[in-house]
Amino acid sequence: MEFEDEAFVLAGRAHGENGAIAELLTLGHGRYPAFVAGGASRRIRPLLQPGTRVTARFRARTSEQLGSAALEASGSGPSDLFDDALALAGLAAAAAVAAGVLPEREPQPGAFAAFEALSGALRHDDIWPAVYVRFEAGILQALGFGLDLSRCAATGALDDLVWVSPRTGRAVSRSAGEPYRDRLLRLPPFLLSAQGGLSPGDVGDGLALTGFFLEQRLFSVLNRPLPAARLWLVDKLTQAGRL
Repeated sequence: MEFEDEAFVLAGRAHGENGAIAELLTLGHGRYPAFVAGGASRRIRPLLQPGTRVTARFRARTSEQLGSAALEASGSGPSDLFDDALALAGLAAAAAVAAGVLPEREPQPGAFAAFEALSGALRHDDIWPAVYVRFEAGILQALGFGLDLSRCAATGALDDLVWVSPRTGRAVSRSAGEPYRDRLLRLPPFLLSAQGGLSPGDVGDGLALTGFFLEQRLFSVLNRPLPAARLWLVDKLTQAGRL
């Protein structure tokens, strides 16, 4: 079995004396692990940094076998963000979330598109934290746990949606949710519209919202906590006054 695909590196770990195991998020084949010969070398090791965009050529005897991959750099990657520790933290968190919940060898074009959009946005300091929240919402959507923000779950109203039910993941309007506001999750306006502006607190509300559903619907089912890289990102954004 042989194929070539575009991919983002999600993780890389040493294997044997000179090799490595790479976790890749591919365009057409989903999350795909592979052995990378020479992964410990100075030439290939930089390609195994989370978030690196590569072209991967896979080869295996059977579809069930781990197989191997030859990697070539394709486009920009973490090296472009070398002087931006906060953006690097965002990239590492996204890679850890994707590696933690995406099933192996199942096509996930929506997850790939979400990662690609975030990767492109990381060079824009003013918007990427909001795009990161959209990335996590995209992961939830790709795995069948998307938030329903189209109308109020209680009244069917289309306007003034300001909360989300933690039980159903559906939007709730201001008037319907007011008596239960202490039990609801805040819905930042930018998740309702691409044109929605950012106000102080919106990114923090968005991370709390997607983080709740990632933890409850995905990571807890797998008996895993939210990745340390994701918790680190929230800490770094808090320290930077970005939440």
